[in-house]
Formats: sequence, structure tokens, C-alpha cells
Amino acid sequence: MDLIDSTEKLQAACDRLRQHPFVTVDTEFLRETTFYSKLCLIQLASPDEAILVDPLAADLDLAPFFALMADEAVVKVFHSARQDVEIIWQKGEVIPCPLFDTQVAAMVCGYGDSVSYEQLANDIAKARIDKSSRFTDWSHRPLSEHQLAYALSDVTHLRTLYLALAEELARTGRASWVEEEMAVLTSPATYEMKPENAWMRLRGRVKKTRDLAVLMEVAAWREQEAQTRDVPRSRVMKDDSLIDIATHAPRSAEALGHLRSVPNGFERSRGGTDVLAAIERGLARDPRTIPSLEKPRGKANNGAVLEMLKVLLKAVAENERVAPKILATVDDLEAIAASDHADVPSLRGWRYELFGERAIALKRGQLALSIERGRVVTFER
Repeated sequence: MDLIDSTEKLQAACDRLRQHPFVTVDTEFLRETTFYSKLCLIQLASPDEAILVDPLAADLDLAPFFALMADEAVVKVFHSARQDVEIIWQKGEVIPCPLFDTQVAAMVCGYGDSVSYEQLANDIAKARIDKSSRFTDWSHRPLSEHQLAYALSDVTHLRTLYLALAEELARTGRASWVEEEMAVLTSPATYEMKPENAWMRLRGRVKKTRDLAVLMEVAAWREQEAQTRDVPRSRVMKDDSLIDIATHAPRSAEALGHLRSVPNGFERSRGGTDVLAAIERGLARDPRTIPSLEKPRGKANNGAVLEMLKVLLKAVAENERVAPKILATVDDLEAIAASDHADVPSLRGWRYELFGERAIALKRGQLALSIERGRVVTFER
């Protein structure tokens, strides 16, 4: 079981793969010590062959692989595609398209929320995946035959999953639902990590507008620093330290040094100077440019409405054989409980036809819930 380690071999393999209507794809990478993922292995399979590519090989240019990912005549099949697509975008500035995510398709076909590859392979392909190599250091060379076999299984069983799920989607007329979801996964905006948006990961941990203003600036500094140095965010500054700084807003090196969560001596470093400057920018922000920390408030009985919507969601999901999570999240339900015109996916497209329209009808008293033979059912009033 050889690794492709030259551009010539990779070009020949990609030329063969693109002769087929689809190719299954997976990647192995490390991210423990870097900001950007380190691509360590690429697995590819067509209906009649499977290959492993060594992106760490000195004589290998990945251009043929990126060209295959951009070939619109070939469907690229992934399971839980987001991280794989992100690293392909980062390394080659290419978004695999057209794209098919078997995890999303499985949710549409009623296999449950965020179903794992192992479970899906067991349910559809009747295959058992050996998980013992899951936490392999994929940057280590040479890789053992056992590790290579494990990696290859991530794309060989994926062929069976794709064909079965595509057939089910065609039978049920739900292929367009998956295509709608793929539009998000194939948008470059999905993978942009703009420093100015870094605060969003932590917004729930501050309670005051001033604290959020400081957090926005300090989080942007950390994100830029982590990207520039290619190190994990926590190597620059831990989340707890960011929150501590945002809530106390120290305005001098001495005050910064007194914060228990800030490493000793940090206040005297270049980073300390940069953080103090970020704090000043946050404090100087126009309050009108700072997002609201409060969720929209609706009627006093929103809690009861939310619980009714949860029951409706579960009933619709069971009846339609689709995973609840793909129809609506808890945040979606909270927004719908507060407003009939909430800007959420559940009130658009196929989700509206399946669930959103009924949710609004339930709120307006035009739909009722009942129990028949142990199951929740809906009926118009």
C-alpha cells in the first residue's frame, strides 16, 4: 500500500479519477501546535480504485489534486466536509465543487443528528471501522500498513454511502434539500477567519456593552497574532485571560500585570503593549457600533411557546424521517417563538415548507397538537 509521493504519480492518478462521475475524499491533519491545519495525508477513491497521497513529500506539488477538486464534472464526496474543505481552501484556494456531504444527506434521510461515519458505514455498508488509529500522529513517517488501511477505509466505504444516500434522495425528491446545504459549504465566506469577527466565539461570556467593546478589540489582536505566528490561539493568550482583560479593562502596564490570569511579565512585553492599545481602542468605540448583548424579547409566555415548538419539531422530524437538527436549532426555535418573521433558516426554503409554516400556524392557533396511539400528531383548527 504505497503513498503517492511525486507530482508525476499524482497527476496520473488524478487523470484516472476524473474519468468517473464522483470521487470520495478525506484528509488527515494536525492542528495541535499550529493555527492553520497541517495537511498530512489525502485519501481519494473512485468506483474502481483508491489511493493515498503524501502531501509532506518533498517532490510533490499538489496542483493536480487542487485541479481535480475544482473539476465541476466530478462530484466530490466527503463525510462531515467542513474541516476538509477548510484545509483545501487554505492550501490551494480551491473549494471542492460540486460537493456532496454524506453527513448532511444522512440527516435529510432520517439517520439522526450529525451521524458519525462509523455509524453510517455500519448501518448502510454493514462495515465495522477499526477506530484504533483515530488519534494517529499523521505527520510521522513511515506510516504503518495498519494506519494506511485505516485511512483508506475512510474513502472506500464512503463510495457505498454516497450511492445509497443519493438513491434515497432521488427516491424521496429531497436532493435539492442537500444542494441547498452545500451552498453554504462551498462558499469561501464560510472559511474566512477575519480577526474582526473573533469576538463572536466568546460573546456569551461578557455581560456589559463596554466589556464587549474591549473584547472585540483584544480578540481581534489575538486572532491576528495567532494567524501571523501560525500558533494556536491559546498559545498567544487563553480565553480566560481575554475575558478577564475585557471585564477589568486595565489601562496601564501595572494594572494589566495585576490580573491573575495574565502570565507574569506579559505586561512588559510587546504583546502587553499591543493589548493596552487594543483596550484603548475598545473603550473609544462608538457605542452604536457595538452589537447588542440581549436577545430579542417577545411575549411573556415565550417559554411555553418554545416548548410547544420543540414538541412540534420532534413530531415533524419523526413523521418526515429527517433529523430535527437540520430542520431547526434551539436558537431558531427561540427566534420563532419571539417573532413570526425571524430571520432564520427554518422560515426559508424547504425548511419552511416542512416545518416553519407549521410552526407559525401553531403560534397563531391555526394548528393543534394531539396524541394518537402514543404519537404526537398535528391537525388544523
